[in-house]
Amino acid sequence: MRALSILAGCLAAVSITLPAAVHAQTSGQTTTQNDAKTMWEKIKGSWTQSKGAVKEQWGKLTDDDLLAIEGRRDQLVGKIQTRYGISHEEAEAQVSGWETRRAREM
Repeated sequence: MRALSILAGCLAAVSITLPAAVHAQTSGQTTTQNDAKTMWEKIKGSWTQSKGAVKEQWGKLTDDDLLAIEGRRDQLVGKIQTRYGISHEEAEAQVSGWETRRAREM
C-alpha cells in the first residue's frame, strides 16, 4: 500500500512539472518563429529597397521574378530553387542566412 502512495505522489509531481517543462521548450521555439516572422515583415515592408539586396545576392533572379515575389518569402525560396536548380532545403537555408544578415543591417 505504501508503494502505491509513493507512486501516486510521483505521478502527481510529474503531471505538474512536465507541462511546465514542455511549455518552456516550446516557448523558445515560438519566440524564434515570431522573431523570424517579424524580421520578414520588415523585409516585406521595405520590399522596394530589399529588391536590390536580393538581386545582389541572387543575380539570376530577373526583375519580373522580383515583381512576382512581391516580398513573399515562400515565393522567393521557390524562385531561387527554380533559377539555381537547387533543393527546397538549400534555397530555404540560403534565404534564412540572408535574412539573418539583412536583419543585422536594418
